[in-house]
Amino acid sequence: MSNKYAFWNNKGGTGKTSLAFQAITRYAEKHPKKKILAIDVCPQANLSELLLGGLSNNGSQKLLERQGELPRCSLGGYFQLRLPSPYTKPVFNPRDFITHPKDYNSNLPGNLDLVCGDPLLELQANAVNSLSNQNIPGTNVWIKVIDWLNDFLSDIEDEYDAVFFDCNPSFSLYTQIALATANRIILPVMADDSSRRAIQNAFSLVYGMKLPSDIYASYMFGTKLKEAGRELPKVHLIAKNRITQYMGSASAYAAVLHAIEKDVKDLLKTSPDVFTFKKVSDGFVEIRDFQTTGVVAFAKGLPFSKLQPGKQSINGHRVQVKADYLKNSIDAVETLVDRLN
Repeated sequence: MSNKYAFWNNKGGTGKTSLAFQAITRYAEKHPKKKILAIDVCPQANLSELLLGGLSNNGSQKLLERQGELPRCSLGGYFQLRLPSPYTKPVFNPRDFITHPKDYNSNLPGNLDLVCGDPLLELQANAVNSLSNQNIPGTNVWIKVIDWLNDFLSDIEDEYDAVFFDCNPSFSLYTQIALATANRIILPVMADDSSRRAIQNAFSLVYGMKLPSDIYASYMFGTKLKEAGRELPKVHLIAKNRITQYMGSASAYAAVLHAIEKDVKDLLKTSPDVFTFKKVSDGFVEIRDFQTTGVVAFAKGLPFSKLQPGKQSINGHRVQVKADYLKNSIDAVETLVDRLN
């Protein structure tokens, strides 16, 4: 298996899931000979609903059907299997928890598989957290729990060429499990000051940078991962997402984005090992606001490559997908996917 990418930002509202949906499906389309696995690590399971058909094509109902299988065909189902056996990998078939989205959504490429998201993750969070904090002499229980997704992938390592995680906008333990399994992070940011703070928080949470006090260091995700001899995931791309076409160089939004770039430039000097790139220009991509094009694609569970320009019907409402906006959206996703090597 080559690379494992996590779409994550601990701030919500950055357009992470819609960006992940378009990027993952386009990556699969561009690499038809590769097998791709998407793992939805979000209790809201929006990525799963999109891949299974979207709002207009009963994606939510199809997801409920998968969650109703025995065993429960979702990440929550796998975690349910692990709760009685948190520190020892049980005998199981990971394929029992994998869905083939094209069976439910004919517009998707056939080389893409999915581990569905599940609201159970939120209910399981306290139990999983408690298990990771047990005191068992001679056993690093935290790393045993953190390795749950590594355990899941170990038996199917040779079947997939790339894995994508859509992570919850939090730093819950299930998010940490995904980040510890990934080796590359894609950070979507918005053009507002809260996104600048959020990206600073992200570097603190994952890498322990600029902590308010050294007393937190020993408890940090990065510290514990390093102590267990594991490599931390590296930031691979920062997607300046939902940038409007009207944003001028003098706007307040552009000033914020320049400030984010400066922060990253400074970090490249002090902590180059947390990035896969060496120059700021290699680490940022601009994603214009998908606008109506994104709304229609989201509703129908369609990759942009399958979306047609013109008038569309969404739940009884007529909307217009403009050809130039669709092309801009396709080009933006293409730029991102070309950087996933």
